[in-house]
Amino acid sequence: MDVFQKVEKIGEGTYGVVYKARNKQTGQLVALKKIRLDSTLQSHPLQPIPCCRETEGVPSTAIREISLLKELKHPNIVRLLDVVHSEKKLYLVFEFLSQDLKKYMDSAASTELPLHLVKSYLSQLLQGVNFCHSHRVIHRDLKPQNLLINELGAIKLADFGLARAFGVPLRTYTHEVVTLWYRAPEILLGCKFYSTAVDVWSIGCIFAEMVTRRALFPGDSEIDQLFRIFRTLGTPSEATWPGVTQLPDYKGSFPKWTRKSIEEIVPSLDPEGKDLLMVMLSPTPGHAGAFLPVKGMGVQLLPSSPSSGPIPKVPSAAAALAIFP
Repeated sequence: MDVFQKVEKIGEGTYGVVYKARNKQTGQLVALKKIRLDSTLQSHPLQPIPCCRETEGVPSTAIREISLLKELKHPNIVRLLDVVHSEKKLYLVFEFLSQDLKKYMDSAASTELPLHLVKSYLSQLLQGVNFCHSHRVIHRDLKPQNLLINELGAIKLADFGLARAFGVPLRTYTHEVVTLWYRAPEILLGCKFYSTAVDVWSIGCIFAEMVTRRALFPGDSEIDQLFRIFRTLGTPSEATWPGVTQLPDYKGSFPKWTRKSIEEIVPSLDPEGKDLLMVMLSPTPGHAGAFLPVKGMGVQLLPSSPSSGPIPKVPSAAAALAIFP
């Protein structure tokens, strides 16, 4: 690690610390993610609950992140430049981006994000997530803190420590993933066979937050999170979500809320943008209409992979074909 000089600490997570650093030989700025190999893990109500074991002292989240990022090469996914093992520490060397989306939104809290920037960021996120899904990877922890931006207007997916490769049939996963505010209702209801739709839900929440400048569902517990979703989108039933009553954490005693109009949720968004948001926040995983042309938003949703058969009824983060100037 002698080749890098730490400039400042820029973040801290469950498994380690992230530093801004400079390559002494080339002058290149990088982000150093230092993984503690003897971590004592603690969970926080707003954070994903670690559900993995360590392998020979290396957290499996780090192993997973390294293996996935070696495969996922895309302009909207942060680049892993190197991996360095030093004594009881493991360093992941990433390309450096100046800040994350949350810090950017917090720094401009009193002003609206320009609509063209929202559209550009959304388009890039769809492209990055669609690339992951087309390579059979679910990110599972999309939130503004894990989206890195630079001064050129690029936005990139980061922190793949909770990401998972998926197969057919979909495997059973733990439901304690995705930071609470961006967690899909099927996860909150204990569904263990979720798929790419959970990432689409998270993007929908982030999209609404960029437009309104406030979190869409800022719950402080799992039940509060679920009820905030129900108050806005309506309490699901067998009629609106077939099979919902069979999910492990569904209760027949849930209050019965009716759906709010989209105008109440994002009043300033144009009709095409509202349509797109409602696709992303479909209360039914696997809902039809997931592939919707949205001309006004400068995006068009396409299947994540070519198919000669009917379009599958699963919300898809298909690549955005055009970005507004």
